[in-house]
Amino acid sequence: MAGFGLPNLSQLTEAFRKAQQIQKDAVKLQEELDALVLEGFSEDRRVRVTISGNQVPQGVFLDPGLLNEEPQVVEAAVLEALQAAHLSSTETMKARMEELTGSFGNLNMPNLLGG
Repeated sequence: MAGFGLPNLSQLTEAFRKAQQIQKDAVKLQEELDALVLEGFSEDRRVRVTISGNQVPQGVFLDPGLLNEEPQVVEAAVLEALQAAHLSSTETMKARMEELTGSFGNLNMPNLLGG
């Protein structure tokens, strides 16, 4: 069969084995990201937002003195902290996914792609 551009059985078996492992690892990663709590702060650090690794908001903490400020100042500080937490979560999720999928890119199956 390999002469017709098809992968041999051992290549397919290895691909399926790796795909199953990635699926198991993905479930584990999802659980880890759900449990992970990341923080983001406003520039003046008077607001802290916590968010899960899967970008689920967990909490907002305000310095009591901030509440004496104009509403626009409070809103800007909360937005800064939220954006920082979201960025942290996004970067963490991306890095973990790259770790997970990196091993799949190492499959050596030239016949599968016609190479």
